[in-house]
Amino acid sequence: MLRAAALTESEGIPSASIIGSGFVRQAELVMRGLGLPLGMGVYPGAPMLDSEPELQRKVNESLGPGLLAALTTRTAIQDESVREPAPGDVVFDGSFDEIQEHFHRNRWTDGLPIVPPTPSRVAAFLSFTARASDEVLRIVPQESREATIHSIAVNGVMAGCRPEYMPLLIAIVEALCDPHFRLEDAGSTPGWEPLVIVSGPIARELDFNYGQGVLRVGRRANTSVGRFVRLYLRNVCGYRIPPGSGDKASIGQSFLVALAEDEACARAIGWPTFAMERGFSHQDNVVTVQSIVAMTSPLYSSGAAAEEHVRHWADVMAQSFAYWSHNGFKRGGWYPLIVAGPGIAEVIAGEWSKDDIRRCLQQNMRVTVDRILHYARMTSTPTFSFEQLVREGVLPPHYAESDDPKRLVPMIIDPDTIGILVAGDPDRNQSRCYMSNHLQGAPVSRRVALPAGWRAT
Repeated sequence: MLRAAALTESEGIPSASIIGSGFVRQAELVMRGLGLPLGMGVYPGAPMLDSEPELQRKVNESLGPGLLAALTTRTAIQDESVREPAPGDVVFDGSFDEIQEHFHRNRWTDGLPIVPPTPSRVAAFLSFTARASDEVLRIVPQESREATIHSIAVNGVMAGCRPEYMPLLIAIVEALCDPHFRLEDAGSTPGWEPLVIVSGPIARELDFNYGQGVLRVGRRANTSVGRFVRLYLRNVCGYRIPPGSGDKASIGQSFLVALAEDEACARAIGWPTFAMERGFSHQDNVVTVQSIVAMTSPLYSSGAAAEEHVRHWADVMAQSFAYWSHNGFKRGGWYPLIVAGPGIAEVIAGEWSKDDIRRCLQQNMRVTVDRILHYARMTSTPTFSFEQLVREGVLPPHYAESDDPKRLVPMIIDPDTIGILVAGDPDRNQSRCYMSNHLQGAPVSRRVALPAGWRAT
């Protein structure tokens, strides 16, 4: 909201934003990042938890006067900035334990010990790219800091990555910086987390796990690359939980280890790989990032027919994702991701293509309208209306073809948004499905550019 206000102010139109009191510190951080003193009216507490009389009282006594004052006066931004180290500065000199404490005090860690980013370690990472260390990929929210090649190397060291991961780390940050990903929403209250999907020969060359335990910590490549993303969001973007203020995840989740696909299995059963479906060849090295806000329980399925498995997926996914799907309806989309166990994928591929799976899921994942209205009201949207969303062109006409509150509507708005890849334990009948946070953290892919002579050690 403040970024929209900044845009109107830049056009000479005064603005005042409505902010819940729990978001004031985050708003102040965003304002400092934008460099603009923006007006705010503050609502005390969460309006969704107040009775109608209490809501009216707070509007009359606090929010209304605050908005009026914000439109007529401007308070200068309180400067809480401290001098930041320049690239290459030695920020501390001490023992290993003293370094850990220094980094913790400055909120430069994720709570775990880090690898000290000494000049020699950072230089080793930079030796795996031909790009200038001071190249700026983007000015990133919340604190309007420059995302540079150097900052990628520093956080890669701290996360425990190996120097040869550097081209992959650069591609990840490039994907995060893509406007389609909506990095500015990474500190929202649902607490979604970016998931990195690694595709191509580099997954094997860097020893990524794509088999049993694929999303467990334990394999260095998967774990350190996943940790790198969270460190980068904290240290460069400014998404910090208290005592920081940039990350408003109400409960949140921990970082996700990077996911790789069992591409040999996918090709053997006749399916295109995940990266091939995103427009790359099987020889390209690719990273994809997307948000994850929820997942199914372990999804076991049995049988020798494709339809048995996929209809079971649809049943479990509909149960798991029905509640949060109202947010997808409001924005016109969301991005399911299916990690199919190799054995199950082989059974399905014997009869069906990936597009057959998508069609089956769209036809069978359904929810009643009255449930969606209830879920939207419980969250923060008592005015949710399928009819209004159809009139605005957010949803196709069939979502409003009846006024029966018990009618079923498809949870999948566009089957092409379903991502499918093969990974996990080849000796078990388990898959798992994941949900994005509607259009926040939409999937973005980048080719990994390896410098001449690159090789894994």
